[in-house]
Amino acid sequence: MIINSSCIYIVNDIDESLISITKNLSKHNTRVIRNSLKDDFLIHEASLVIKEAYIASNEIKYIILCGSMFGIEAQNSLLKIIEEPPKNIVFIFITTSKSSLLPTVLSRMPHKYLRKPRIREPLDLNLRHFDLKELYIFLKEYQRISKNEAKILIEDIFFQVQKQKLLLNKKELNMFSKALNLIHLNSKPISVLTSLMLSLIQRKN
Repeated sequence: MIINSSCIYIVNDIDESLISITKNLSKHNTRVIRNSLKDDFLIHEASLVIKEAYIASNEIKYIILCGSMFGIEAQNSLLKIIEEPPKNIVFIFITTSKSSLLPTVLSRMPHKYLRKPRIREPLDLNLRHFDLKELYIFLKEYQRISKNEAKILIEDIFFQVQKQKLLLNKKELNMFSKALNLIHLNSKPISVLTSLMLSLIQRKN
């Protein structure tokens, strides 16, 4: 993949795409900036981008910004520098969510879709007999899940509810919408999943 100008990539998986995008770039002239603890790209990461961009380079330097979600404050702080980048600086945004980017950011550089249709792999969950022991194993498996992965997992759980023909009332069905909304509002995925699955365990058949 040859990259000659700043761009935004909308992808399925940030880590896999990062490997693909950087394999033909000079390691010496490539900087990857992301939050090491979670998937959000916040004001701290934006400050690192600006600092790195103003370090002079005689060759093209690629600054790669990775995040499933980009904070509004962080994006606003980057507007000027991505519109008028220093000499030899190319910015590459890698994200799983185009909707997390402000129109003002999207308008300043082209964006390309590298997302592929996702093949739904059914979860190995028997929701009719799901108990606290299985909940512990389930949460342990997904304790480091990203926000985007959590959204997909919640959709998969709902798919299993339908497939296994569990009868949920209106309040119980609304749990899934509420869970997705909480993830969107930056609640911890593991906390949202814990609450959702406990509700399914405690529901009345």
